Amino acid sequence: MIGTLLNAAAVILGGGLGLLLKKAMPQRLSRPIMVCEGVAIIIIALNGIITRMITVSDGALSSSGELLLLVSLVVGGAAGELLDIDRRVNRAASFVEKKLNMPGFSEGFVSASFIFCIGAMSIMGPMNEVLEGDMSLLQIKSFLDGVTGLTLAVTLGYGVLFAALPVVAIQGAVALAAGFFAGVPDAAISDVCAVGFCIVLCIGFNFVFETRIKTANLLPSLLVPVVYHLIVSA
Repeated sequence: MIGTLLNAAAVILGGGLGLLLKKAMPQRLSRPIMVCEGVAIIIIALNGIITRMITVSDGALSSSGELLLLVSLVVGGAAGELLDIDRRVNRAASFVEKKLNMPGFSEGFVSASFIFCIGAMSIMGPMNEVLEGDMSLLQIKSFLDGVTGLTLAVTLGYGVLFAALPVVAIQGAVALAAGFFAGVPDAAISDVCAVGFCIVLCIGFNFVFETRIKTANLLPSLLVPVVYHLIVSA
């Protein structure tokens, strides 16, 4: 858990520095910076998706998992809509926003939480720390999340700092269940990460194009590859 706590501390430190810069930044720069952040998030997400779906064999490119990705997003997205997860998450975040009198808390918290918590490092980092005593992945993730937290807090405010809470909760849960995850096939983890990066891609689209893709409603999509691989391996 030390690596996860280090990760959370990096988010808070980076976010805190971002808030200091936010106070000194002219308001007219807010939108251009958000667009730049969105472009970077899109590129990172695309890189994550391509890395997990495209392989090179004998000098030729081949892809796999497209159908599973499609089914995961459609089935998971439909389940999320029926459960109305996005509205529930944002309503809870908005409640905190009003109580703390922090405008923009909801958007910052939700967006940053997805970016920090969805990805291969969020799974493999805690597992490596528990099973092998190796914190290197979490140390790298801490640095990346600290820098990301800084840039996000410049435009999204205090909510980014509070994203440290789900980082501890989710990565802590992975660490506690490390024994179980160690038995999960690499292909299953790769497919889950591909779906996760698609959700992060949607966040990038929201930043750049000011769309309103309900990213929280896509969370059940992460479970579909797990169910698929459990059925296949049964």
